Amino acid sequence: MAAQLSGGASISCGGLSISSSRTTKWALPSNNFKGFNSFLGRRINIDDGGACSLSVNRAKGFLPYPVIRQRNHHVFSRFSSHLSSDCGVQSTDLEDTSALHQDCGGGLNELNGTVPSQINLSEPSKETCKPKDVRRELIMLSLPAIGGQAIEPMVQLMETAYIGHLGSVDLASAGISISLFNIVSKLFNIPLLSVATSFVAEDISKNARVSTPGEKMQLPSVSTALLLAIGIGIFEAAALSLGSGPLLTLMGISPASSMRVPAQRFLMLRALGAPAFVVSLALQGIFRGFKDTKTPVFCLGFGNFTAILLFPFFIYYCQLGVNGAAISTVVSQYLVSLSMIWNLNKRVVLLPPNLGDLNFSSYLKSGGFLIGRTLAVLVTFTLGTSMAARQGPVAMAAHQICLQVWLAVSLLTDALASSAQALIASYISKEDYKTVKDITWFVLKFGVFTGVALALIIGFSFSSLAPLFTKDLEVLKLVTSGVLFVSASQPINALAFIVDGLHYGVSDFPYAAVSMMVVGAISSASLLFAPKLFGLAGVWYGLTLFMALRMVAGLMRLSQRNGPWWFLHSDV
Repeated sequence: MAAQLSGGASISCGGLSISSSRTTKWALPSNNFKGFNSFLGRRINIDDGGACSLSVNRAKGFLPYPVIRQRNHHVFSRFSSHLSSDCGVQSTDLEDTSALHQDCGGGLNELNGTVPSQINLSEPSKETCKPKDVRRELIMLSLPAIGGQAIEPMVQLMETAYIGHLGSVDLASAGISISLFNIVSKLFNIPLLSVATSFVAEDISKNARVSTPGEKMQLPSVSTALLLAIGIGIFEAAALSLGSGPLLTLMGISPASSMRVPAQRFLMLRALGAPAFVVSLALQGIFRGFKDTKTPVFCLGFGNFTAILLFPFFIYYCQLGVNGAAISTVVSQYLVSLSMIWNLNKRVVLLPPNLGDLNFSSYLKSGGFLIGRTLAVLVTFTLGTSMAARQGPVAMAAHQICLQVWLAVSLLTDALASSAQALIASYISKEDYKTVKDITWFVLKFGVFTGVALALIIGFSFSSLAPLFTKDLEVLKLVTSGVLFVSASQPINALAFIVDGLHYGVSDFPYAAVSMMVVGAISSASLLFAPKLFGLAGVWYGLTLFMALRMVAGLMRLSQRNGPWWFLHSDV
């Protein structure tokens, strides 16, 4: 039996009203009609004009299984997911549609796999579902995240300033050691953080309907991330301690260099904090998956505020110099990790009862792609630092100041990217493509605005900020020449970080890895030759080229109609 809806006709089904602005044909298989009609306990009326009215009482159970499991069941899955996100219903599984019937009036069915043009949900006993304000949700997540992202770079700037007053050799030694620490640690840490955010967000969406309010959640994604972080942290500590000498040689610091001894001591001390640093980054990714950006801010603020108090105590009062700076940082890293674990333990079971629930394979597979991507990033930045170090302590000290300011300001936009990633991963798991589309366009526009604003602020203030880091006139002269690199590249950096977050949100890890390897190879070739011709300016040119190509590669992926961003180019 079939009914045809002409323009303006509608089907009214309990609390569910379906209207069509175009001609839509609904066919009900004859073998299912009897059971369907008797199940609803009401009738289907079709008038001569083609309008159809389906009247039912509130449904008390499931629709007949043969009716639900049609050949186009994926359409019903998308439709039910849309109802779930708009009506607050957590059940979107095809075998479990009772929540949809209870919360959206019952009588929901897909007839012949045809989706109505317009769906209006209304029920007299319930408040009308309100549209999601994703922009407000994104901003409310980003504001605390910006604070969290700003804390560590700002503390590193203060550390650079304290060390800078000890002399150019001390500043250059610490700079090369910090770069090595970041190279080894971030090779695994950044992939773990990014994958944890997406996996935890998806895990929460899938398990929300089976959890009890006030009860700790059991999320295998959380336990897996923590165990991986501990193992990786111990490995990094051993690699940095035992390999400090060869690593410094690889960076161009020979045993005869005045930077060699203080740099090696600084690096070995910082290695002690590697396990805490890795765990803290994994925990930040976990909290982002919970859409909680406030807790990491408080924990990071507590730990890093301690470091600020300890810097002058160990560096000047205890007369430990750069070693005192390293000790202060290690203490703060363990305080941050312990405080985050204490807060996380309140809401989830840290270790599952059954170790078989751990999902290392998914982390290793997705993380493997991102390790290749991160390796390309680190090789490029390492090459830039190495080329700067080969030009002497003065050039290396100037490069360290510019790089720290550049990273500190650029990573502010990474907070926006990480918040967008968490939201996109959550809504993608519900197949709510319209919301993902809104988030994507908004975050791109906001990123451009933020980048331009940062460029103007730094451009006008950088010359007055440089003396805060050093009093060496030769270093200051080189630092001032880097204002164009630090300020003009901010809009590029903003979009580069944001498109990375967007791709992580849809778990497009293979493209992120391959594209970054290509971009890194091109930029590294530039860094091998440009510094020989233009000195330190050639290093900054190579890094700017790297960020620009990274941005272009990300935007190209968004423009593809047959990739994971297909819904950006269609009327969802």
